[in-house]
Amino acid sequence: MSAALSPAAFEIFATLLKTQSGLMIGTDKIYLLETRLGNLLKREKLNNLNQLAEKLRQSGADRLGRDVVEAMTTNESFFFRDDKPFVHFRSQALPRLAAARPPGSTIRIWSAASSSGQEAYSLGMIIAESRAVLGDRKVKIIGTDIAREQLTRAREGLYSQFEVQRGLPVQMLMRYFRKEEANWRISETIRAMAQFREFNLLSDPRSLGRFDIVFCRNVLIYFDQPTKSRVLAGIAGIMPADGLLYLGGAETVLGLTTCFAPLPAERGVYGVVATQAAGAPAGRVAAAV
Repeated sequence: MSAALSPAAFEIFATLLKTQSGLMIGTDKIYLLETRLGNLLKREKLNNLNQLAEKLRQSGADRLGRDVVEAMTTNESFFFRDDKPFVHFRSQALPRLAAARPPGSTIRIWSAASSSGQEAYSLGMIIAESRAVLGDRKVKIIGTDIAREQLTRAREGLYSQFEVQRGLPVQMLMRYFRKEEANWRISETIRAMAQFREFNLLSDPRSLGRFDIVFCRNVLIYFDQPTKSRVLAGIAGIMPADGLLYLGGAETVLGLTTCFAPLPAERGVYGVVATQAAGAPAGRVAAAV
């Protein structure tokens, strides 16, 4: 990659990422292109990013474009990341929903941009330990991402020693995982709670159905303001009036939408504004990364 990236080539990458995933990238992030697309250059037997950009312009480059987007998306994830949302989910959200839903009903949870599945499985472990609260109510977790490789990992539920040491309490490791050589596989009971699907937030989220709780954490930070607003409007359109949205610690709905309002004294937890609950039209939204 000795040749400097030309402005025209950079624009090809920036446009592809924005239109296909919602990811905004500036010229100060050229190093990310160089770092994350190195393996693609080797695979395609290309010398530099300019040649890759030129290949993307050719007809029939849809698959290559998808590979570029997947290579550029951020897949940072670990169990019980940031902790506080999971504490609220366990102590407040589940009891509240259990009280509001009739026996035998199903509570649906969406883990958006679920990466390799740690967030979804963290929720699953909490649910497994909250059976006394839930009674016979079922819980279904849907994890979605645009990165196929990460979705495959999530479905397998197999994690390295390093991954299970990041945020996962030892008691839960012993209770819900089994050792497989150097790795750990999450139990079938927890895996059965979660389904993982390829889904790009450019698509209409109504195709996923309704959700009582949505975790969409550390995703909005990659979008521009209009895209953030469309994402939030789309999510609100598939939630009931008592639904809850969890965002990342550096994210907010303020100034972006009237669909959600922050819960008093809670950071990163938002309630649906009643007039925006499920049934309202959901606009097209941009992709999660």
